[in-house]
Amino acid sequence: MKARLLLPCLLFLTASASGMDTARPMRDLNGYFPFTPVADAEAWQTRRAEIEKRVLLANGLWPMPEKTPLKATIHGRVERDDYTIDRVFFESLPGHYVTGSLYLPKKHSGKIPGILCPHGHWPDGRFMDVGAGSEAMKKQIETGAEERESAARSPLQARCVHLARMGCAAFHYDTLGNADSIQFPLHRHGAGQTGFLSPQADLRLQTYLGLHTWNSVRALDFLLSLEGIDPDRIGCTGASGGGTQTMMITGIDQRIKAAFPCVMVSTAMQGGCTCENSHYLRIGQGNVDIAALTAPRPLGITAADDWTKEVATKGLPDLKDLYAKLGVPDKVTAHIATQFPHNYNLPSRLAMYEFFNQHFQLGQKSPIQERDFTFSTKADMTVWTAEHPAPTGEAVGEAHEKAVCDWMTAQDEKNITALIQKDDPTALRNIVGEAWKTIVGRLQPTPQEVAYEMVKKEEKADHFILQGRIQNNREEETLHAVFLYPKNWQGEATLWLSLKGSDSVLTAAGPTPAAQKLLDQGIAIACPDLYLRGMEEQPKAGDNLKAKANDFREFSGYTFGYNPTLLARRVHDAMTMVTMMQNQEKYPVKQLKIHGLEGAGPIALVTGTVLALDGVTADLEGFRFADLKSPWDVNFVPGAVKYGDVDALLKLTKE
Repeated sequence: MKARLLLPCLLFLTASASGMDTARPMRDLNGYFPFTPVADAEAWQTRRAEIEKRVLLANGLWPMPEKTPLKATIHGRVERDDYTIDRVFFESLPGHYVTGSLYLPKKHSGKIPGILCPHGHWPDGRFMDVGAGSEAMKKQIETGAEERESAARSPLQARCVHLARMGCAAFHYDTLGNADSIQFPLHRHGAGQTGFLSPQADLRLQTYLGLHTWNSVRALDFLLSLEGIDPDRIGCTGASGGGTQTMMITGIDQRIKAAFPCVMVSTAMQGGCTCENSHYLRIGQGNVDIAALTAPRPLGITAADDWTKEVATKGLPDLKDLYAKLGVPDKVTAHIATQFPHNYNLPSRLAMYEFFNQHFQLGQKSPIQERDFTFSTKADMTVWTAEHPAPTGEAVGEAHEKAVCDWMTAQDEKNITALIQKDDPTALRNIVGEAWKTIVGRLQPTPQEVAYEMVKKEEKADHFILQGRIQNNREEETLHAVFLYPKNWQGEATLWLSLKGSDSVLTAAGPTPAAQKLLDQGIAIACPDLYLRGMEEQPKAGDNLKAKANDFREFSGYTFGYNPTLLARRVHDAMTMVTMMQNQEKYPVKQLKIHGLEGAGPIALVTGTVLALDGVTADLEGFRFADLKSPWDVNFVPGAVKYGDVDALLKLTKE
């Protein structure tokens, strides 16, 4: 396939970044993720929009899918002394069930607050039971983590019970593969060629994290559909993976009015599960930035003797500073108890109760204390009963996983592919163009941030050969490029992009035939050596380096959730190159065109898309992102197929 789009403007490509063509440092989930400070409230609005868009895109929710009917079923009420527990299941998308327990106060007047309660990686999730009289239960009481046996058996139940006793509706819902969520037996299986964790799912940003977050969006829809729920007092709280999910749903949905994520807001480890990681999520940001999306709404966090233990000095001061700049310094708080390991124990829950009591004006006498409660067994809480049988057959396992992926793909066809077919370039750029900007993840450097140094100059019969070094001072990156100038040059130049680098235009014998043809037309050529020229695969990071066959660590989100793709890095260099070419005093470019070939056609198209150029020439040679079978292909870009593959790029860079 050959795309022809002439460029009346400018364009850019990259040279071999970092000088010696060595790989830039790779990041992983165990890196350091400090908050990116802002100068004032106005600057925060810009920064906030960037973080929110990245979170939405990483979750596969840019744009949002269709909200299909919930078809909620509430049944099998369990009566307790001053609260009730209902069994709940509903469809977050056709045929996929979210399951959980709805705790309600027996006595209340007027509208009541609603609290979403996602849980983390506790044994058996909502059905957690360490056992009556067990050593684990005794240890919790002995260390002061708990005071009562019922709560020590399940701190997850304790949280929901007492929220109901405080006058709140608490919806405790299952993560994939836990308790009644049996349609996905696991969310940590090995990567394959179909379903989640496959290259085709990556290309459409279909991930476990994204499905978890969508389930949370629909759980919020369910909670707000209940009679008597106060929409102005909706909260969310969870610990560990539930803390991650609390940050996600609060960050993207303003209907959450206050959030209390526990033991996950940290500049250190960012979450190790596939349900906490996705492509692009933590490039240029981390959990503190994501938690900050809550501002100026009330935010409470907890820390323990885990990766959050330094939050008092790394993260919390940044959040306090942000809330102060927004004029609401009293709306952020933290409970730090590093004498306890990773938890959502009694001291942490008491801090949470005080938080919601204050911000939702529950009228509870402080200090709030828990009381003992009747422990609920799996039989008391399971939503699957004789009257409401559990899904079976193709509604579970691999067949169901494929069905969910197919539904998500259909949403892409409806929301994105349709834009390509319509004559609406503004809508296409607002969705697909903005998505690619986030995927590339960098602004073009300014002229003041770029410096050029000529390394060598040779004069030939009808042209000059220059070798140059281009420095991007903002990013501390160095590019190298070859420049060919005809002696009759009048200011027209082509940025020549090829995976062969400078060998594509210059050999020991002189310019290649294709390059000489341009020189004969009076057109100058700039040809950089692309970053990591000659690499046969993209570099891997983090858990991907430890992955074995059929291991969830194969999931490419563990690399691309923290690092740009190789293609994006090459586009970064191209952006630097364009800035340099447009701002040369000695060799000013009056008309700049771009040509991508020999594997660099997609790079040219993405570059044109990100810089909103009207003309690009790309020899694609039949390339399509959808044909890629490995996430380590040098041109693999998660989300590229979701956002219309090369068809959308061609539309965005057409003349």
